[in-house]
Amino acid sequence: MNRKQRIYKLLSKKFDNFLLEIVDNSNLHKGHNNFTGSGETHIKIILMKKNNSPFNRLNIHRIINSLLEEEFNSGLHSLEIKIS
Repeated sequence: MNRKQRIYKLLSKKFDNFLLEIVDNSNLHKGHNNFTGSGETHIKIILMKKNNSPFNRLNIHRIINSLLEEEFNSGLHSLEIKIS
């Protein structure tokens, strides 16, 4: 299972009231400090609310960062989170 799949599995359990998309943006950083653009190190998470119920953006960011602590420890370098 690759990093995108692991992240999707973790987050889809926690955020079942959101549509979820995981994007690997590592290739956009190719050449930066001799980086090859591989390894799923730069991830973008897109959450889209399925209904109009209120949500706390800061709390969602905290939960995601907490859930992905092991991924950061194993090579995840950058995380972008978009919530709508």
